[in-house]
Amino acid sequence: MTDLVPVFDGHNDIVLKIAAAGEKRDRRWLQGEGAGHLDLPRMLAHGFAGGFFAVYIPSPEYADLDALEQKMDQPPYDFPLPALIDHTSAQPVAVEMLGHLLWMERASEGRFRWCRTAGEIRAALAAGVVAGVIHFEGAEAIGPDLDALHLFHAMGLRSVGPVWSRPTIFGHGVPFRFPSTGDTGPGLTDLGRALVKECNALRIMLDLSHLNEAGFWDVAKLSDAPLVASHSNAYEVCNSSRNLSDRQLAAIGDTGGMAGLNFATCFLRPDGRESTDMTLDPVKQHIEHMLRIAGEDHVGLGSDYDGASTPKDIGGAEGLPVLIQAMREMGLGAALIDKIAHGNWVRLLERTWGG
Repeated sequence: MTDLVPVFDGHNDIVLKIAAAGEKRDRRWLQGEGAGHLDLPRMLAHGFAGGFFAVYIPSPEYADLDALEQKMDQPPYDFPLPALIDHTSAQPVAVEMLGHLLWMERASEGRFRWCRTAGEIRAALAAGVVAGVIHFEGAEAIGPDLDALHLFHAMGLRSVGPVWSRPTIFGHGVPFRFPSTGDTGPGLTDLGRALVKECNALRIMLDLSHLNEAGFWDVAKLSDAPLVASHSNAYEVCNSSRNLSDRQLAAIGDTGGMAGLNFATCFLRPDGRESTDMTLDPVKQHIEHMLRIAGEDHVGLGSDYDGASTPKDIGGAEGLPVLIQAMREMGLGAALIDKIAHGNWVRLLERTWGG
């Protein structure tokens, strides 16, 4: 297809699937067997031009995801947060995940490339090579002295979320709760404030998705970088603790930041259900609201592919052209669609990283 709009995506969890595939990871990544949301052949065929690839440390308490998702399809729900994981336990897992990520590039034979600068992303997009950015979804692998942050930065880390939903030594995440605002607890710890300053110094992007509202505003006061929530939707459309208030969306726009539309059904649907049996009307409502409050230069996509249930008409990477067509049906012009699909993310990274 020659009319594909390239998509640069704010968040995915494919590395967890590749790690779980073990000796079959070649089939999962390279051969495109159709399992899950992402693989390299589908990315290349359907316009997935790049994005943030998450390194995430799983919680034992959430091992049975099928049972969790069944309960999330019957709101209201409120799940207790998993326990904190210390850096001595998290670091070996993070290093293993980084090994899988580096293997993804090597095995792709030039079709996939890890990028450390916005210029490298632009070059990959121009060459038709999938551009990857390494992201930590939760900073558990970084110890209190922050030395590991410098090590991981040297390895290619360019984006850090201080928390996934469970607490860390840096701050507090929102629980999986519906209905609920994000005002669910205290803000950053002293170590969290130090992390913000060190990320600013290294020009590592701070990702505020999953962080609670008090922590969001702490980062807003401390950080000299644009505010970013890579995969969070509009609270006014879906009253989930994971979604952003209008005040947060406005602050993201005011700082030149970004909010990435999350494809997870439970953060899209006004009823908060997990069911994939839904139209794309809520997707359009979130996009319209986010554009109105944050502004057209500050909205992108943050799929949460391979980490969430998505609407049946979107599915995995093969559904990206469907989403682009839905934006056309909304009356969004080609220039604005290009911004949402990839342009806003690349310019945000230029502002955050430099170059």
